[in-house]
Amino acid sequence: MEKFFTKKLNILIISLICMALWGSAFPVVKIGYELFEIEPSDIFGKIYFAGLRFFIASIMVFFIHGIIFKKRVPISEYHIKPIIILGLLQTSLQYFFFYIGVANTTGIKSAILQSGSTFFVVVMAHFIYQEDRLDLKRVISLLLGFGGVVFVNLGKNFDLSFKITGEGFLIISSILSAFATIYVKTMPRDMSPFASSGGQMFTGSILLLLIGKIGLRGNNINFNLASTSLLLYAAFISAAAFTLWYMVLKYNSPGKVSMYRLFIPIFGSIFSALFVKGEYFTMNLAIGLLLVVLGIGILNIDNRKDLNSSK
Repeated sequence: MEKFFTKKLNILIISLICMALWGSAFPVVKIGYELFEIEPSDIFGKIYFAGLRFFIASIMVFFIHGIIFKKRVPISEYHIKPIIILGLLQTSLQYFFFYIGVANTTGIKSAILQSGSTFFVVVMAHFIYQEDRLDLKRVISLLLGFGGVVFVNLGKNFDLSFKITGEGFLIISSILSAFATIYVKTMPRDMSPFASSGGQMFTGSILLLLIGKIGLRGNNINFNLASTSLLLYAAFISAAAFTLWYMVLKYNSPGKVSMYRLFIPIFGSIFSALFVKGEYFTMNLAIGLLLVVLGIGILNIDNRKDLNSSK
């Protein structure tokens, strides 16, 4: 398992699959709000929707593990505490601040500030891991990737206003996401990625469900065949992406692989253009994608031999 998840080509492919899945969540969630008839101002409805999504995703992870390995996910007593901590960081707190922040700021700021989690991870990893030191190549790669995210969102009513419950909450969400990424690396080595991903989504979703239910405006969540099907797909996205991503993080340095997270808003824009009314492919999107790809290419420029040898 370790040999497979440390090959450079495998890291690239699996990371891009994860980013594509998370990117597809942008239009899925937007469409989900419409199908569930959740108003743009109904923050608690959105939090409840997120809680349902991650709760179902956790059940999917446990179920898939049972099918593949013909047994329950192995969780020891000393695994419970780190799973709960990760659930609070990665799911409960991060998405609580994220949904409120997104509701109180513009689309371009949301995309840019969400990308900030990559910067936080790279900086944290620089001070924590000896093998994760910042160098010129990584800085250039990071700037190109971030530039790509900015370029995709140019012309979308960017302004310099700042609100604690808007931009402030998105920054907090990005910091929490970075802490969660670093924390995954400290999880017990014998813990299965199925246990860490499924466990954190299960524990984290409980708090989101409670908060969402308390503030929910009556019973205005519209469950029907279309909305329920979309909810199941949204849950699958989280189940697959988190499990694969935790496998990558378990065997690789967070500062390096987290660079791939810059693809999330790019994939989000691509899928939104494909499936959301009013969203279109633009030259900015093409240039932004090119900048992110160039940044990742520079990051891996010294690893060409490894890529070729792993084919």
